[in-house]
Amino acid sequence: MSARIYQIQKNALQSGKALTHQWVLEYVPAEAKQPDPLTGWAGSGDMKQQIRLNFSSEAAARAYAEREGIAYSVIATAPKTLKLQAYADNFR
Repeated sequence: MSARIYQIQKNALQSGKALTHQWVLEYVPAEAKQPDPLTGWAGSGDMKQQIRLNFSSEAAARAYAEREGIAYSVIATAPKTLKLQAYADNFR
């Protein structure tokens, strides 16, 4: 049983930055999803895929994983870069 810890990224389709300061612990899927023969929906017997824990900091998420004996990997947050551009640049 292993998990990944990462920080929530801003949605590309929205300008809001709500909840981007939170860190998430998600379990790595233990088995691949398979289509249901009756409905065709994808599913699996792995119930840990449904668990998603939110933490206020990376240290809190790491402390929880270590306390519970969960092997984890931290996914680094990509640096945020701003592309400064003037409206006039659209017409050049």
